[in-house]
Amino acid sequence: MFPTLQAKLERFEELEHSLQDSAVLADSNLLQQIQREYGGLARLALKVREFNRLESEVAEAGRLAASEADAELRAYAEEEVQRLEAERGALQTELEDIVLAGDAATRGSLIMEIRAGTGGEEAALFARDLYEMYQKYAAAHDWKCEVLEFSPAEMGGVREVVFSVTGDGAYRHLQFESGGHRVQRVPETETQGRVHTSLATVAVLPEATEVEIEIRDEDLKLDTMRAGGPGGQKVNKIESAVRITHLPSGIVVKCQDEK
Repeated sequence: MFPTLQAKLERFEELEHSLQDSAVLADSNLLQQIQREYGGLARLALKVREFNRLESEVAEAGRLAASEADAELRAYAEEEVQRLEAERGALQTELEDIVLAGDAATRGSLIMEIRAGTGGEEAALFARDLYEMYQKYAAAHDWKCEVLEFSPAEMGGVREVVFSVTGDGAYRHLQFESGGHRVQRVPETETQGRVHTSLATVAVLPEATEVEIEIRDEDLKLDTMRAGGPGGQKVNKIESAVRITHLPSGIVVKCQDEK
């Protein structure tokens, strides 16, 4: 058995005991956190548990076949050994694939970001096509999608969309979608039949574990300023941009009005 998988089974069993602890049941935040981790490990842990059972049964059937004096009973025991070994081999192959997948095998939630790149309105239409494609793919796998941020474009496209995907194997199947995506086609915006190249970027991020943090007012520095870039007199001549700096960590967040 792979040590990493055995460790995950042990962690799963620890969580099983924790879910019976009255102190855990009384703390809704802790209970939710444990249930989330428990659910993420359940499918894998049950397979490891089944593999351990098959190994024990193969060993027991082998001892019985070796010690049985009756030829008919020995033949039956040998057939049972072959059947159990076939089951164990198939399950071992499945577990080897899980080991190669790494942590992605137990991650079920992710955040996906799609942004239109070079190509103007056609790039926004391409970003919309990508978004609809991933939505249909998620529905086909019974995954749950929730839109977190949506910025539409003028011709029905999408400038930016951020959404979560939750379900068994979602991160494992979608993790390699990150990167630049390109399409060459005659766009809806083209009137002379010319082929255009448009780009969109996709980012796939594993959903972070929820943690409680305290941000004190005295740790924040707030600055207002005039926004830069296009936008006309309104954004360039009044203080329409805000910058917040978290002094202990140095993290800076900036927001400004657009045209």
